[in-house]
Parts: sequence; C-alpha cells; structure tokens
Amino acid sequence: MPKVTINVVTREGTNLVVMADTHHPLMEALRDEGLVEALCGGQAACATCHVHVDEEWMPIVGQPNGQESDMLDSSLEKRATSRLSCQIIVNESIDGLSLTIAPSEG
Repeated sequence: MPKVTINVVTREGTNLVVMADTHHPLMEALRDEGLVEALCGGQAACATCHVHVDEEWMPIVGQPNGQESDMLDSSLEKRATSRLSCQIIVNESIDGLSLTIAPSEG
C-alpha cells in the first residue's frame, strides 16, 4: 500500500516524520505513533485526534463540516486550521502535509 509523508509537531514541540497509508484516516498513523488517543475510534465523537493543519495545507485538506465541525466547536483549542485527523483520509495530494497535534484538553 502506498504511503505518504506527514510532518508532525508533537504536543511537546518535537518535529517528527510519520508515514501514513493512503486510503486510511490520518488518525490511524498518528495513533500508531502514540501521538493522539483517538478514543472514539474515528467517529468524530471525541476530538482526541484534534490537529492544527499548517495554513498552506488547508485548501488541500479542506474545512471541517457536519459532526466534525460540531465537535471542534466544543474544543478550547479550536483554531481556523483545526481538523479531526480521523476525518482526513490520506491520499497522495497530502504527501508532505505539515500539522501540529493540538494540546490535550483532558
């Protein structure tokens, strides 16, 4: 399965490169590296996979909508570039994506 490179800044400020499988939610790669909790298993129901996408990537990744947007509205750490990583499906267009893991709220 093809993989893409994701540039991640951790909650502690460490820069990492994570390899993510295409056609899978980005949350899976971040969870497998221990970077997000993903307590709801990718149902956009907990915001424990909240990330801040670098601004230049937002046109490619897109804005949250529906349940994702509602969940982010309840986050104290919401920014204009907030997304739930469970709602970003990895594809070749996001190879090189840069993001920061949002601070934990729990």
